[in-house]
Amino acid sequence: MPGKELARGYTTGTCAQAAARAALKLLFGGKGAEVPGNVTVELPGGSHLTLPVEDTDVRWPEEGGRLPLQVSCAVRKDSGDDPDVTNGILIYTTVRRTGNPGIVLEGGAGVGRVTRPGLEQPVGSPAINQVPRRMILGEAEAACEEAGYEGGLVICISIPEGERLAEKTFNPRLGIEGGLSILGTTGIVEPMSRQALIETIRLDIRVKRAAGAAFLILAPGNYGLDFLEENYGIQPSEAVKCSNYIGEALDMAREEGCKGLILAGHIGKLIKVAGGIMDTHSRQADCRMELLAAAALRCHLGEEKALAILDSVTTEEALGKCTPKERELLGCEAAARAQEQIRRRVGEEIPAGVILFSSQYGILGQSSQAEILLEQYLQDRKKSGRKI
Repeated sequence: MPGKELARGYTTGTCAQAAARAALKLLFGGKGAEVPGNVTVELPGGSHLTLPVEDTDVRWPEEGGRLPLQVSCAVRKDSGDDPDVTNGILIYTTVRRTGNPGIVLEGGAGVGRVTRPGLEQPVGSPAINQVPRRMILGEAEAACEEAGYEGGLVICISIPEGERLAEKTFNPRLGIEGGLSILGTTGIVEPMSRQALIETIRLDIRVKRAAGAAFLILAPGNYGLDFLEENYGIQPSEAVKCSNYIGEALDMAREEGCKGLILAGHIGKLIKVAGGIMDTHSRQADCRMELLAAAALRCHLGEEKALAILDSVTTEEALGKCTPKERELLGCEAAARAQEQIRRRVGEEIPAGVILFSSQYGILGQSSQAEILLEQYLQDRKKSGRKI
């Protein structure tokens, strides 16, 4: 489709990683070290990105010494053409030498703190997600090894505007208080133009159909792709990443003549599909707890359990209030309802299955047609000889 190509940006996680790299260079560079104007970091996928460094501050020990005691650097967030409240803000990383062994990662002013269970980090932790956490600590470990430094480090991420901007996000509702989150799975912000994303999904489906794929695997995002690979050996390149546009992806699968499909994803997304919500973005609809509570009542788990679910902030927190058997009942019920909603959308001619998972509890349930469709998909892949 003709038109201007949308610019990509980079995540808060990449900014914090780049600021850490710059600060570490100065911390171990000694008195003659030059303040870096730019730093190049390796992203989670292996590509590299060069970013400008701003607002550097170096503090030396009062008694003097060859190395600074503490260095702080900032990198400015660029969201590209993606509308984002964090665009243009400065993200700071401060690195301080200590006498205690080990590397400690902290969240400072403007970085939110997790206050409710069910999120990626435990209660009480700074809202620095797993991938950026790994990348920042990796920078520190590499810098210490290169410098031959055996002491300890404290790394603190801060966002001066974070607390104010967080009020414009869903962080307070999710149980992240006091600031923004340090996020990112790839390090890059893909522009979220609705039409551009939908056309990308359509192109992906067409390419897979042209390569001989009679059956399709749909997943809303990276968590679903990782789940498919870990549990079924289905590579991320095999699945159609449909983002929040599940309804449009279903329509296009029908239009392109697929013979069957499986929708696999986190219950936080797909519980909405169980209620007929086919655009799962939070700005369109939520109702996650209401739908999960309704499922609990249909499974005869009782009013008390349904009320406990309604009082939860995330589906992971709600599942934590259930026994393993109750989670299985809820998963199968939600998957069955989602399968029925998909059937209403695409019609009887395209069989569809649903697989639900939880980040904490793994596979929760699958609908009646999911297992046979998965087997048909794997047989179709083997028969066609498609590369994965």
